[in-house]
Amino acid sequence: MPDPISSPQNPRIKALVRLQQKSAERRQQGLTIIEGLRELTVARAAGVAVPTVYVCPELLSAAGRQELQQALAPETEQFEVSKAVFEKVAYREGSDGVLALARAPQRRLQDLALPANPLLLVLEAVEKPGNLGAVLRTADAARADAVIVCDPRTDLYNPNAIRSSIGCVFTVPVVATSREELLAWCRQHGIRTYAAALTPKAKPYTDYDFRGPTALVMGTEADGLTPELMQACDETIIIPMRGYIDSLNVSTATAILTFEAIRQRG
Repeated sequence: MPDPISSPQNPRIKALVRLQQKSAERRQQGLTIIEGLRELTVARAAGVAVPTVYVCPELLSAAGRQELQQALAPETEQFEVSKAVFEKVAYREGSDGVLALARAPQRRLQDLALPANPLLLVLEAVEKPGNLGAVLRTADAARADAVIVCDPRTDLYNPNAIRSSIGCVFTVPVVATSREELLAWCRQHGIRTYAAALTPKAKPYTDYDFRGPTALVMGTEADGLTPELMQACDETIIIPMRGYIDSLNVSTATAILTFEAIRQRG
């Protein structure tokens, strides 16, 4: 292993900071940053290529070091960094001393290998990485077939989305697309679309049968679904609210609808 990196001005460290802070840099290089041994282990188990890993010996335990070596491919470059340097590039508190460069999977709708009866989660214009990450955890837990993001306002492999999903962004097929492409693709594959929206024609989600090919379509917390996407969906559904508020966090609402679909499917 090369000598430890102790200067924040090291070109490799500067490049890491740019990747962490700039989505354009991540897109251009096709790379993202994974922080944390657990997230890295999940990504490697999902087959994600990890060309480079940075380790802070002061933060990573001996058991963690052994687990890391078992997860990495033999060709992965490894560098040790000082605690001060690691804290410069880390994006969360209490990190365990592992940070990796990973190749972000690139998928299109056409790349999805769907089963005969798919269950899809659709997010429109998601802008908070934390919400995206939470939905991905739900998708992984429910074994949903894909998460599709229409017109995203955050990149799918934002380091904070990786963190909040605990690496599930790598275990669930994720695709970014446009509203028009999504609707045409769903029609082509016979997938029924259910828009979650508070409208006069919406019916409780328990009134519907989600056992067929299903896409649960969710909007942003601030604005909900755009009228164009809402009107183009086959059905409009609501989660009945019994208190004073009329909506839930989008990740919570997605979890409720997803597990109702799973319950119906047995």
